[in-house]
Amino acid sequence: MTAGTKSYSLFYKFIETYSPLGFRGINPDNPLVKELEELMKNNNQFFFIGDLLQMKILFTSARSTEMMGIAPEDLTPYHFREGTHPDDAQRQGLGTAQLFRIANQIFIEKEGTTLVSISLKIRNSIGIYSNTLIQCYLFYSPVPNNTVYILQLMTDINEFKKIKNGFHYYVGKDLMFFRYPDDDLLRIGNILSDREFEIIKLVESGMNSEQIAAKLFLSVHTVNTHRSNILNKTGFNIIPELIIDFQKRGLM
Repeated sequence: MTAGTKSYSLFYKFIETYSPLGFRGINPDNPLVKELEELMKNNNQFFFIGDLLQMKILFTSARSTEMMGIAPEDLTPYHFREGTHPDDAQRQGLGTAQLFRIANQIFIEKEGTTLVSISLKIRNSIGIYSNTLIQCYLFYSPVPNNTVYILQLMTDINEFKKIKNGFHYYVGKDLMFFRYPDDDLLRIGNILSDREFEIIKLVESGMNSEQIAAKLFLSVHTVNTHRSNILNKTGFNIIPELIIDFQKRGLM
């Protein structure tokens, strides 16, 4: 795949072209839209544009049918919640709540952009959960109405190496991270291993080391070693403090 094929410059052109129209009346036969659809096909992606304040999707690219089994005209925010793997449902819910908090702040300031990027397992068109990168580009527009739009881009990342750090997660204003994914991008986020993150979630549920050891078929010594490694990696003194931090950041 060439660098040009991976470029996201078309999205900025799409926004510049259609934001004055409120992203309404988009003609699928427009050359720009056709070029974006070809990009989506080549990159194994699809995207939608929506009004976050009205919680309304305004336009969805054609490959939502192939990737999620939902026709573009039928796609709603519900489908993302319903299609998320149960193991990722809590992170998906926290991420959605964070999107609305950020949108509210952008609306109050009447300017700015923010990127929220996360990896989740999403059910595809044949009912199999697929590792998916979800990149949400939020931006303010004063025309035709004052609102905050979201351009959400879904990328199938099954072809990439397993994310060793648990999952990808980024919230910020550095648009260098709004790009076609690579291994470096996907490593950004949770620095813990899958096992360490699993133990944190069990601690959050109220389990002690003995109960966690029994559930995971590990020795208590091994569980305590994991807990010590977690604190060393994150710089926290106790795991409850880490859990609170993760919850605030939408990591769990």
